Amino acid sequence: MFYWAAILFSQTLGTALGDWMADTTGLGYEGGALVFAAGLAVVAAAYFFTNVSRTLLFWSAFILTRPLGATVGDLLDKPVADGGLAMSRFYASAILAAFMIACILILPQRAGSHPGRGETPS
Repeated sequence: MFYWAAILFSQTLGTALGDWMADTTGLGYEGGALVFAAGLAVVAAAYFFTNVSRTLLFWSAFILTRPLGATVGDLLDKPVADGGLAMSRFYASAILAAFMIACILILPQRAGSHPGRGETPS
């Protein structure tokens, strides 16, 4: 239930927050995307340089990705007159998919270790 509640709130409120940040605050799509990207950078810095709960950091990053995606998606496909780049949804989706695939291929993937588990003797 917690997972689905988190999905519901992050999707619904995240999209609304992304739209609000871009439209109401006057930041536009680029500014809104930069705000949420900066928030994710803060979460990443906390992961690497502090002992903040990894669970809290995970959910923080999880929630921030939705408004970031909403503002970037709007930036790519909204008309130029509205501050977007006027790409078709197909090209916007292709660009985002290529970016995700590049991140998966470029960034190292490794198994994590469980805190509190010691080395098992050989």
